[in-house]
Amino acid sequence: MDTPAPRIILALDHDEPVAALDLAARLDPRLCRLKVGKTLFTRGGPALVQRLVERGYEVFLDLKFHDIPNTVAGACRAAAALGVWMINVHALGGPAMLAAAREALAGLPRPPLLIAVTVLTSLDEAALAALGLPGRPADWVQRLAALAREAGLDGVVCSAHEAAALRARFGPGFRLVTPGIRPAGVDRGDQRRVMTPAEALRAGADDLVVGRAVTAAPDPLAALRALVESLPSRPA
Repeated sequence: MDTPAPRIILALDHDEPVAALDLAARLDPRLCRLKVGKTLFTRGGPALVQRLVERGYEVFLDLKFHDIPNTVAGACRAAAALGVWMINVHALGGPAMLAAAREALAGLPRPPLLIAVTVLTSLDEAALAALGLPGRPADWVQRLAALAREAGLDGVVCSAHEAAALRARFGPGFRLVTPGIRPAGVDRGDQRRVMTPAEALRAGADDLVVGRAVTAAPDPLAALRALVESLPSRPA
């Protein structure tokens, strides 16, 4: 029987590549995927990503591309060449940019999943208003997710609080990647719209982005195993 795909994406929010690689060596690619963000990628570069892939990990390259369509298309092609599992762009880049990103990956033998960032989980209604975007975060998430779906993207990054409404609207084929996941009793950190892993899965999330609950634990592998074992069973 095939091992089920991991539902945990572990955020490697390290400043130094050596620390990130050391943590990856202590974990198990059967239990989690790994997320490489801007700080770690800037320090470690493509070589770091390739080393993680060589160790058997599926990597979510979280660089949130947001630029003119041609530039984003080139960035997506470069990311795909690293063998990553998933990449993302900003939905606020607009329909032409989203379409260019999708077209850049079309025809590749093994294209990564392409998802769009909607509203960052650190932004609440007051923060959006300060940006000149009045209204509820949930309304902006719906609008931007619709743009991503129309452009042919595989899914979106969203708060777990928006997952149920997005799942109801877009159905099971639209991937929902949810940061802001905190196991019960863990500090919220800089996230505002958070949810526990079990709550997020019940709301319709596909992938749970988890960070310090595992990476800052005295025994990260034990913490990861406990987290995976706490998740509700997959639907039959």
